[in-house]
Amino acid sequence: MSTQSKTSRRPWLPVVTALVTAAVCAVSLGVSAGPAPAHGKEGGRDSAGAPLSQKQLQREVDRTLKKAGYIGVSVQVRDGQRRTYAVGGEAELGTGRPVSHAADFRAASVTKTFVSTVVLQLVAEGRLSLDDTVEEWLPGLVAGNGNDGSRITVRHLLQHTSGLYNYDFTEDTGNTAADFERTRFDHYEPEEAVAGAMKHRPDFDPADPNDPDPDWSYSNTGYIVAGMIIEKVTGKSWDTEVRDRIVRPLGLTQTYAPGDDPSLKGPYTHSYQQFAGSTGWTDTSIRNVSWATAAGELITGERDLDRFLTVLQRGRLLPPAQMAELRRAVPAGADFQQIFPGLHYGLGVMRQPLSCGGYRWGHGGDLEGQTVRTAVSDDGQRTVVLNASGKKADDESLFRAEKAVQTLLDRAICGDGDR
Repeated sequence: MSTQSKTSRRPWLPVVTALVTAAVCAVSLGVSAGPAPAHGKEGGRDSAGAPLSQKQLQREVDRTLKKAGYIGVSVQVRDGQRRTYAVGGEAELGTGRPVSHAADFRAASVTKTFVSTVVLQLVAEGRLSLDDTVEEWLPGLVAGNGNDGSRITVRHLLQHTSGLYNYDFTEDTGNTAADFERTRFDHYEPEEAVAGAMKHRPDFDPADPNDPDPDWSYSNTGYIVAGMIIEKVTGKSWDTEVRDRIVRPLGLTQTYAPGDDPSLKGPYTHSYQQFAGSTGWTDTSIRNVSWATAAGELITGERDLDRFLTVLQRGRLLPPAQMAELRRAVPAGADFQQIFPGLHYGLGVMRQPLSCGGYRWGHGGDLEGQTVRTAVSDDGQRTVVLNASGKKADDESLFRAEKAVQTLLDRAICGDGDR
């Protein structure tokens, strides 16, 4: 299998690259992080202990806040019907106002799990196939510079095995604090993002669907195309389908796509980014994220993500055949493995080994100033949702923060057992 290094560019800043934030920088640092994976049985938690108490969770949050250098952190852990919350830091810099676990926040790349679920529902209804090509649904969209939509399937898009270049608008607009301020309210159409990607050659040829260890490269472009296919199939926008098929049936009161509205409807924790070349913090909370579309536009909340991930994990949103496809995971790229040992990617979901055995599933998301991480046990018994604010652009800070977060997620799922 051939691999292509992407350390020459930094696709994680400032686009919604989910977890590539620290993954690529880990390669340059030459270290690995997070709890050492145990080879427990698949499908459960071999030696998970009792759920963390509120005091234990608060200690984990305080530790994460300090080690990561965040401004604010909120974490919810659910075990069955029992919910435990812990917060730390400030909701708005300099005010002393505490973080709220009920706050709205941008889901960023966790949006991908919603989008993948809708696509798989359409597959179950016989309206779409994972083997359908981009060219069949969107003729001429993916073409030029070696890109060929007739070779890229829906599965490739959802699993990041298409080879499509992960286009970032900041390649053209710049990624300094001044650039962010200048462009924060700009609107972009999905076709513009795809056109930007088409200026580049693909990272690799689309993977063989039977390859257990295919070329893999995280691509927001792929999910933007997937959202366009949803609209082509249904005649409705991807976010309308997410609303009608997931948000409303599950009673998710905080989850919606804002479109060009730069604000958040409810109370929120401010997000802050220290951009390259800056020594101060830029408040990045209010902004237009239309450029992210199906790759990361949604706004949500802790309870909404917990409910969605739990219901999905328990097989209540997809028939067994499509659920099996969702969880058919392949190894993520070598750069990701450095910071997330054992990471595999299914169709819009990530799988990681637990230190107590078995696996946790979920997804993460990143925007300038914001980190969102989710984890759910294989049996759906426990979930963790983390929302953190305060992000620096340098590799060492990103790596240190991610290491702290990964430790917290593992600890929260594994609980207070002998580990």
